[in-house]
Amino acid sequence: MYYIGYDIGSSSVKVALVDAKNNKNVAVLSEPDGEMPIDAPHPDWAEQNPEMWWKHLCQATKRIILENKIDPQHILAVGISYQMHGLVLVDRHQKLLRDSIIWCDSRAVAIGDQAAKDIGVQKYGTHLLNAPGNFTASKLKWVKENEPTIYAQAAYYMLPGDYIAFKLTNEIRTTKNGLSEGMLWDYKEKKVADWLLDHYGIAPSMTPSLVENFEDQGSITEKAALATGLPIGIPIRYRAGDQPNNALALNVLRPGEVAATGGTSGVLFAVTDRNTSQEFSRVNHFAHVNYTVENPVIGSLLCINGAGIQYSWLKNLTRIRDFNTMNSLSAEVAVGSEGLVNLPFGNGSERMLNNCNLGTHFCNLNLNLHNEAHLFRAALEGIAFSFAYGMEIMKTDGLDAQIIRAGNDNLFRSEIFSTTLATLIKQPITIYNTTGAIGAARAAGLEKGELDRMKAHVNQHDKVAEINPQSDSQIYQDAYQNWKNTLEHQLKKEQ
Repeated sequence: MYYIGYDIGSSSVKVALVDAKNNKNVAVLSEPDGEMPIDAPHPDWAEQNPEMWWKHLCQATKRIILENKIDPQHILAVGISYQMHGLVLVDRHQKLLRDSIIWCDSRAVAIGDQAAKDIGVQKYGTHLLNAPGNFTASKLKWVKENEPTIYAQAAYYMLPGDYIAFKLTNEIRTTKNGLSEGMLWDYKEKKVADWLLDHYGIAPSMTPSLVENFEDQGSITEKAALATGLPIGIPIRYRAGDQPNNALALNVLRPGEVAATGGTSGVLFAVTDRNTSQEFSRVNHFAHVNYTVENPVIGSLLCINGAGIQYSWLKNLTRIRDFNTMNSLSAEVAVGSEGLVNLPFGNGSERMLNNCNLGTHFCNLNLNLHNEAHLFRAALEGIAFSFAYGMEIMKTDGLDAQIIRAGNDNLFRSEIFSTTLATLIKQPITIYNTTGAIGAARAAGLEKGELDRMKAHVNQHDKVAEINPQSDSQIYQDAYQNWKNTLEHQLKKEQ
């Protein structure tokens, strides 16, 4: 018997099977072979067709069943992880109205900024634990203002995971943690933030009905079963945004624990039970997967948009065949990249830089000294420095990081990146060989109140390494200070 989990990213759709008896990973694969396209009709916009996610999910599901020679009737339940903050709109006939405005789209920054001024920090700080920002609610307001014909037809807004769940069950629903991603959950009133919808002139009826995690959220329809190969009638039992889900996959569920992710974007996700904050823009606060109104567990999230996407861009630019080659070349260069500094902020507005769209910079480039190996090392260091800079911001907001765990994904496979970060934050980082899709699959098998079982799953099956800080840290600190000086200089030029 098996559980199946999906991770709907902006680069690919991943699917995982885990054994229902022991929760060991059976298989993980992704679709398509390359990366899914992101459309940018205008600078700083980013859109994807949700039907593309669905197509690749169907292909991946059929592949994993076929390639592992399993009886699909042995699949018991579904878990879904998905790219956060996106907006999907359907009409009253459940027809998709436009492409999704996804997480790295910056078009609604000004709308969120104006709402923050109008509403005031006393209101949004205590009720949303965030500024309205460039999130789902503000993106919906953008559609209302700029695409009135489409908005007039819209019956429901959804997050990307809600749309996938709808395609599987034909039921339009969402979750508290999902609404919190869109700035649509009121932590103080413990209900949908209808007052923000009212401020934006959006009807509360557009909010889907709520379902709870670790309980049945709908069943696979005959149509979805035909498209995917899944059995008719099995339940979806879990859905969460990719970063809360990655934290769950790493057993980061309790205050003091931090999950680090180094994929297309970089993320620090710290669990807290505090209901106050000093940071409402640079750091965001979302209901964790185990949030309940009785036990409000919060995930404080700091995102670096320009992380793995920068390293991938360099690979494509230089036509290097794989990341291992890049990492090997990087290791030939000394700490500090011989003065070459990389600011990796080239993937939209950076929340931790107060929504500044700084762009990517390679600074101090010496054409007689630096080569592609220096570019690779500077990129890895620049991303690691960004993580360390983010950790400093989170500490000013009261973070007490006691345990840091990371997935064995793109960036954390690089010894340079992992060692640089561990040395700068002066804490070991434990690496686990797990993925968001595996976490979602395991979560599909959990009953409410059984989250302690994740600890056994992660520790028993997934731990692969522990990265310790270097004892001689001064050279890292000097390089980091040089990077910070360069960052502050560039930020002043933007003001």
